[in-house]
Amino acid sequence: MPEPIRVRGSVVVPDTELVWRFSRSSGPGGQHVNTSDSKVELRFDLAASKALPEVWRRRAVERLANRLVDGRVLVVQASEYRSQWRNREAAAARLAALLTEACAPPPKARRATRPSRGMVERRLSNKRQRSELKQGRRAPRQD
Repeated sequence: MPEPIRVRGSVVVPDTELVWRFSRSSGPGGQHVNTSDSKVELRFDLAASKALPEVWRRRAVERLANRLVDGRVLVVQASEYRSQWRNREAAAARLAALLTEACAPPPKARRATRPSRGMVERRLSNKRQRSELKQGRRAPRQD
């Protein structure tokens, strides 16, 4: 079994809340692909989860609303590897990344600031110097 799905800090999604489904995958594998169930579908009932704190769960349901099936279940698929084991690991890693990002606190609001007077003056003097330098490179006008 892949490592437990760690969301953030010490919060871990237990295996009892995960539903794994396996099916035949398209792609590489030759004759082997017709006989093995290497495609992995991992389902996690986000709305009913007891593993996540209430605040995180609400935040995740809100942020992942467009990905949830029936407004509750988060589904992740993996089929890029020939091995079912590696696809299981890939699906678990994707679910962990999705939950980590969705449960993260919102970023701090930006406080509007103004540049200092000295900074404005330095910027303008640099612009003047640059302008004079470039004007000095020009050929004199022939009228």
